[in-house]
Amino acid sequence: MISNIRKMKIPFLSFQPMQESIREEMINSFTEVYDSAWYVLGKKVEAFEQEYASYNSVSHCVGVSNGLDALVISLKTLHIGVGDEVIVPSNTFIASVLAVTYVGATPVFVEPDEKTYNINPVSIDRAITSKTKAIIAVHLYGQACDMTAISRIAEKHRLFIIEDNAQAHGASFNNKITGSWGHINATSFYPGKNLGALGDAGAITTNDQALADQARVFRNYGSQKKYYNQEAGFNMRLDELQAAFLSVKLKHIDKWTRQRQEIAEWYRQLLMGTGDIILPFIHSESTHVYHLFVITTHKRDELMKFLSEGNIQTQIHYPVPPHLQDCYKYLGFSKGDFPIAEKLAETCLSLPLYPGMSRREVEFVADNIKRFFTNGF
Repeated sequence: MISNIRKMKIPFLSFQPMQESIREEMINSFTEVYDSAWYVLGKKVEAFEQEYASYNSVSHCVGVSNGLDALVISLKTLHIGVGDEVIVPSNTFIASVLAVTYVGATPVFVEPDEKTYNINPVSIDRAITSKTKAIIAVHLYGQACDMTAISRIAEKHRLFIIEDNAQAHGASFNNKITGSWGHINATSFYPGKNLGALGDAGAITTNDQALADQARVFRNYGSQKKYYNQEAGFNMRLDELQAAFLSVKLKHIDKWTRQRQEIAEWYRQLLMGTGDIILPFIHSESTHVYHLFVITTHKRDELMKFLSEGNIQTQIHYPVPPHLQDCYKYLGFSKGDFPIAEKLAETCLSLPLYPGMSRREVEFVADNIKRFFTNGF
């Protein structure tokens, strides 16, 4: 048994358990689209939009090409552009910031809460100026932001809220699901997300009919009627095939979320008190759907190398904060400007976690982490 355990290989992410369990459904959905001879903005997109809107407790869903495009369109529908400021987290995936600069607005970085790693409402309040138009609330790693506090700030200052819900499908704050709090919200269905397509895909959610209508115009060349363009729009449409696949997967997401939460609890039980590891902290009113299980340790790089040598894959989300990326040098930030985000970038490590991962595999990962700290590496 020990010999077999030592030979285990643990990928950071495996689609196989999920994909195998729904293989027949997915092939049937492909056949339906193939035989329909209608591949763009058809019945499958309409059906998924209705299903996802219902799942997300909103009136409208607009399927688009990917998560970044969902953010860009969301900003465009709110008429945010040159001269405007948008508050964004200092620790997030670059897409949250790219969308702001794509529309010509200025990103204003705000530090995270040191426990949850989500944007800190207190810091938001301090960053607001006369130019501020919106707050992008990123539900990082799968845990909902403090949307009650963020909503209160936005209402006080008459700001728009855009949720970046790419990592938190099905999470909630104060029993209200993410993607339903903001004026207009963006999500990604990149294959590795909790609800993932078999290619690029995304969506916008909102309870505002006018914003939904405008988003549909922007995603389709700025046109409601073919060849008549009321806006300088984009080609940012969700295609029929990905919509069909997403409809199949949406039926299983709650089951997969429970598996993610169970695996996370196994990690918690097994790694409690190990070395200097800090385990994920959950806000009392948040739920966490564990798109990622992120620990921090000052021995991150050494631990990552040790695990890799033992055939355990891990990843760093994210090694360089947006304000230090080369593409944003022109904003004039330097190392030390956002110390909390920078510390996370230097100490965070994402452990393997995916539906279908077994208790035995989690124990193997945990045992190797304990061995690393016990042996004083």
